Amino acid sequence: MKTQTKIALIFFLILLSTIMVLSASVYFFTTRYSFTDFYKRLEIRGVVTARAELDHEEANQTVLQEVRELHLEKLPEEKEYFFKIEPGHSFEAEAAQLSLPKSFFSTLLATGSATHQMGDIFFTGIRYSGKAGDYLVIVSAANYYSTHHLAYLRNILLIGIVLASAVALFVAFVFSRQVFTPVKEITDKVKEISSQSLHLRLESGRVNDEIGELETTFNNMLDRLETAFETQNNFISNASHELSTPLTTIIGEAEVTLSKSRSETEYVESLTTILSEAERLEKITKSLLFLAQTGFAGKAQKFDKVRVDQLLWDVKSTIDKINPKNKVQINTSLMPESPEQLKIKGNEQLLHLALTNLVSNACKYSHNKPVTVSIGAADDKVIIVIKDTGVGIPDAELKFIYDPFFRASNVTEYEGYGIGLPLARNIVRMHTGELLVVSKINEGTTVQVTFPIGHYSLG
Repeated sequence: MKTQTKIALIFFLILLSTIMVLSASVYFFTTRYSFTDFYKRLEIRGVVTARAELDHEEANQTVLQEVRELHLEKLPEEKEYFFKIEPGHSFEAEAAQLSLPKSFFSTLLATGSATHQMGDIFFTGIRYSGKAGDYLVIVSAANYYSTHHLAYLRNILLIGIVLASAVALFVAFVFSRQVFTPVKEITDKVKEISSQSLHLRLESGRVNDEIGELETTFNNMLDRLETAFETQNNFISNASHELSTPLTTIIGEAEVTLSKSRSETEYVESLTTILSEAERLEKITKSLLFLAQTGFAGKAQKFDKVRVDQLLWDVKSTIDKINPKNKVQINTSLMPESPEQLKIKGNEQLLHLALTNLVSNACKYSHNKPVTVSIGAADDKVIIVIKDTGVGIPDAELKFIYDPFFRASNVTEYEGYGIGLPLARNIVRMHTGELLVVSKINEGTTVQVTFPIGHYSLG
């Protein structure tokens, strides 16, 4: 059974149970009230009848008779009985005559009033003391209200329960369908997503809503999967291409050198070439391993509090060692007053690697012209902007910049492997951040990196 149907049935059963309990309560208390009220009516009739029949004052009889005719309607099977109370009389014969239990008369004698029900016939007895002496006055009648009005009420309640059940069942299914409509939409959209269409995303327009949170979580998962699939799909082909070049050079150089005896100088030159290619091979291998690790995120990284401004100064120090000719300037004019607004949760080593790659690229592709690194905060985010005035990226090639080993057509003269920017983006994504690149050919490139403040998970 589908969850939607289960929820509809549970909702329906709860409503139905509530309606039935309410209806049963109404019927039960109405029945009790009707019995009490009818006994009270019989008691009043007993008093009026006793005064009219037992007190022989003509004026009183006339008045009581008029009251009885005007205000006391004739009840079905109404009967009155008068029994004189005499010492030692047990009323056993009277009880048998009226088919009443002896306890009825015992209670009546002891308390002055008693009631009894026999099917639809109700009995009320009172003890009356008048001029003629002490009497037991018993009035009986069929409870018309019980046999007709309560039956009518019972039918109305049963019809109401049936109609309310139909309405409740309809509302339950409409309600459950309405609740699960967003889930069905998500399911239909997810069915369209495959390994060939990981770029598709769920449209998340709901705010402060569990479904919206589900969509956001699923989209974040797709981001990670897309990164992983991109890395996986490109890893073998690109790695084989990049690794084969230095390996071919090393093997070829070794074969040529070993083909005949060489002089010491030639051996040194050959070993120098092999060493250079081996170092290049090592750099490529390390870069690929870093890229694979961040792309698949298979290894949980330790996240701590990181001060972004201090991190940038550390990056600047590293760049100064790698490239002493750099002209990197850190702009702190937009920094917030509170240092808490500059703290994020992250892996300092990975963040340092990502920012170092971005700043190094800015220096490299601008021929060491001035590079400005600005830091600021807005709302719940820390923003880093890296701006250079270098060669830029052609507009048609901007969409490929995150492909591993891709290099723009105008940077062939610069050393590199096309791994730095994809690696930086993967690290930023691991920290649920965002990396934006805006570039104009021959005007420069601006990279904006945004991190949420106080993020506590890998995302």
